[in-house]
Amino acid sequence: MIDSLKCFVTVVELSSLSRAAVQLEMAVSSVSRKIDALETELGAKLLLRSSRQVVVTDAGERFLPRARNILAELAEGKSAVQELDTEPRGLLTVTAPAAFGRLHVAPAIASFLLRHPLIEIDLHVSDDVVDLSARRVDVAVRAGVLPASDLVATYLAGMNRVVSASPDYLRRHGWPRTPEDLLHHQCLTVNGRVPPRGWWRFKGVNDYQPLPVKGNLRCDDTDSLLHAAISGAGIVHLANWLASDAIVAGQLVPVFPMLPVERDEGLRRDPNEPAIHAVHMPGRSNQAKAQLLIRHLKDYFGSPAYWDVAMEAAGAGKARDE
Repeated sequence: MIDSLKCFVTVVELSSLSRAAVQLEMAVSSVSRKIDALETELGAKLLLRSSRQVVVTDAGERFLPRARNILAELAEGKSAVQELDTEPRGLLTVTAPAAFGRLHVAPAIASFLLRHPLIEIDLHVSDDVVDLSARRVDVAVRAGVLPASDLVATYLAGMNRVVSASPDYLRRHGWPRTPEDLLHHQCLTVNGRVPPRGWWRFKGVNDYQPLPVKGNLRCDDTDSLLHAAISGAGIVHLANWLASDAIVAGQLVPVFPMLPVERDEGLRRDPNEPAIHAVHMPGRSNQAKAQLLIRHLKDYFGSPAYWDVAMEAAGAGKARDE
């Protein structure tokens, strides 16, 4: 049956019995007999074959995606069994947001490759949301709120925003006491694209709508806003994973007390709240290796994530002394 499925799918993909026979390293007559046997088993004609062309019937069109899924599941199962006894190997294609990819995914992947040296990883860092099906991507790391889809998502880490500024800026301009005070400060904002979810929003303030903050610097790159804030240009509202190193180093100071670090592994999470996830498509032949990488990412980031732990250890979550 499996050989018959392979013959059927290959003939459809190549639109030719003879080309399928070459790819499968079989005689044309053998390919034809395999498809005859499959049609007999199903009780339906899948292909109309002639010496010049192959036409897929309505029954064949309906059966084709199921045949592909069966073969993909078989390949995945075979890969999973083989990896029990052998070192995982082969190529994985991974995408991640630009800044998060540079800061956190690339080091995690370097650690992963030390454990699994026979795996190769093709890493793409970009803020573009990639279609996993069209680009043949095995794992995509995504930051924010996930839209509804057929992708399998694994929660990696929480994500919240921290209002921070350099000690020099706060000495020169004073320390905001409430979120509304930000309206009277130089706030560094995103320009040229839709602001990230939660940007300049605070619970209990302005009906949880973005505060209309202003400043004399706008940029379409949050990493650039980070460095501008370190240089004293103004106040930023950046993701915890992006601001953490500067906060731990004392280059930036949280303006308001930070939220306590969540340590409950079994915590029910609101799907509408932004977070870091790894997503992959079900049924891919590389799924066993993809899940191996996703588990490593989750372990590497930790629970709570290491960037939150570092900020908490540095005392960043405490209110400033008056």
